[in-house]
Amino acid sequence: MIAVPHAMNDDRDSGVVEEICGYLTELPPRSYFLFAGAGSGKTRTLVEVLRRLTGVVKHEKGNHLAKQLRMYGRSIRVVTYTKNAVSVINGRLGENDLVKVSTIHSFCWELIAGFNDDIRAALIAVKEGQIAKETADALAKPRGITAAKQRDLDELKADIEAFRTTDVFIYHPDRNTYGPGALAHSQVLDATAWLLGNRHTLQTILKDRHPIVLIDESQDTMKSMLDAFMCLAEPRGSGLTLGLLGDHRQRIYNDGHADLPSLIPPSWATPELQMNHRSQRRVVDLINAIWEAELEGRTQPASGVEQHSRSGKAGGTVRLFVGDTSRSAEDKVVGERWCADQMRHASGYDDWSRGQYQLLALEHKLVATRGSFLDAFSAMVLLDANAAAPSGSGENKGPAVVQVLLNELGQLEACIGADGTVDEVKATDVFRRYGRLDGMPDSPTDRTRRVEDMRQALEAFAIARANPNSTVEQVLKPILAANLFDVDSRLTAAYEDKSPAPPEPGRGEDESKQNRMRRGWCALFSAPWNQLQKYRVYLTGDSVLATHQVVKGSEFPHVMVVMDDKLAAGNQISYDKIFGGVQLTKADRENIDKGKETSIDRTLRLLYVTCSRAQESLALVLWSSDPAAALLRVKDSGWFLEGEFDPIQ
Repeated sequence: MIAVPHAMNDDRDSGVVEEICGYLTELPPRSYFLFAGAGSGKTRTLVEVLRRLTGVVKHEKGNHLAKQLRMYGRSIRVVTYTKNAVSVINGRLGENDLVKVSTIHSFCWELIAGFNDDIRAALIAVKEGQIAKETADALAKPRGITAAKQRDLDELKADIEAFRTTDVFIYHPDRNTYGPGALAHSQVLDATAWLLGNRHTLQTILKDRHPIVLIDESQDTMKSMLDAFMCLAEPRGSGLTLGLLGDHRQRIYNDGHADLPSLIPPSWATPELQMNHRSQRRVVDLINAIWEAELEGRTQPASGVEQHSRSGKAGGTVRLFVGDTSRSAEDKVVGERWCADQMRHASGYDDWSRGQYQLLALEHKLVATRGSFLDAFSAMVLLDANAAAPSGSGENKGPAVVQVLLNELGQLEACIGADGTVDEVKATDVFRRYGRLDGMPDSPTDRTRRVEDMRQALEAFAIARANPNSTVEQVLKPILAANLFDVDSRLTAAYEDKSPAPPEPGRGEDESKQNRMRRGWCALFSAPWNQLQKYRVYLTGDSVLATHQVVKGSEFPHVMVVMDDKLAAGNQISYDKIFGGVQLTKADRENIDKGKETSIDRTLRLLYVTCSRAQESLALVLWSSDPAAALLRVKDSGWFLEGEFDPIQ
């Protein structure tokens, strides 16, 4: 076991706030990268810096900076990853007219909104660059440009033509907006990054409004955006000062730079937060050991700050359980319950036997299986794979074509009591909220008839959704028949289409978008309605089940990490390779020779992220193709103490 010293000094990071204040109040101010590991108090540090720089807390140089900002109508910009993070920072900071906090999407749209000609030029340039790259990549392969690739290229060209004929571009962050000029989150980022690099006017606007920009979760910030910001911040004194906050060990999206610390200019400051205030010592020891591990196939450097737990958190429970991945899904669920029972005995926490722990999984499919909503989730993936699952940014709301199922009908369900009775007052509020009472007939007779139709449809809806055997189609029937809500025309057309689902394509076969969508609709309408209820909860992030990516920045008293490569949709991640149940592939070895990122690198980071979510106790459940080999690797790894790993019974 790797020995990690634990200093009794819980205040080892106490000077970092003043250190950062010094960088930002120097003349000229100095950009910096703050290395902030899991549970290190990054948000607290950020808020304390802002309070000093804006005069909330007495600070001589900070008061001077605040006067300068106020004199010129400027502010410090804080860019975060999620809306929840925005709320947390604003809540801790309080009213402060010198600080503006927003997600990166909102920040970018604020910069470019209204510059329609520039947005158009940027989007066309980005698409043209994408076409050139994909064409070159395809031509470099033996098969060249296949029919499927040509369809992709044609879609990109069609997008360009659509941009050329669009006069006004819009962005609506709270719902999926379709139609001419409607931009998705990624398009807003792409356009802003291109414009910051190619339009001097926008560069000037940014510097004039926000001379200091602090970017949270910088390791996952889109490469092109981060490159644009860093370019504008050089040389020192350029008019823009950057503060990057993050931890490259917790990078879980490919949008970010593979090794951000290596890109930080030598002139930048590099303060560090060394404490872990979140977890018990045993958990901190484990994540330190994981990151420092010398594993075959690892190409990323083991750089980073060793963390120290608080002196009052000297305990903690860690266990690893290994089982055979050939077991059925049902048997695995039983096995995981056995693991939870073992954790109850090992940790002394009854929460494990009550199901009061957070289960983290690699794949949304695994979560959907464990959560008993696989049919509904699989249908959503066919309808829109990019929107079917929750994301770490908290922006996904599910496929746009089924919003009525996820929003309106979800709220309508909340108006139905446990005994099946409908609270008509609450239901009326729902109808009013969605404008369904605005177009009521003027004639008293017609109005009475319409109200009665709505009431009967509502009762039929209540009866159908209470039946555990009801399908989505059956529950949706009275809603559509009575026109209770404004429904996407694509959903209505699919509901009225009674043609059978096309056959699933064979391995390696192409499938048209039309056939895939039809399969998705058929799967959705035949899915049990109660699965849609569970899917809705999962999508909102309120489930006790989650994927590794979704819990970024979160913490839980007790965590179970389920590692099951069998359900992974690809070869990007493999826990079985980390633990020795599977050998490295040819592709892995080619990447090693080229010094490129491997599946070992990606998996190691995810393992670090998941383990660091736990505050008190942590269970790792590995479903391996070779449990015996995995247990031997575990024993030799030094990550776990004797008695901390067992085969699953």
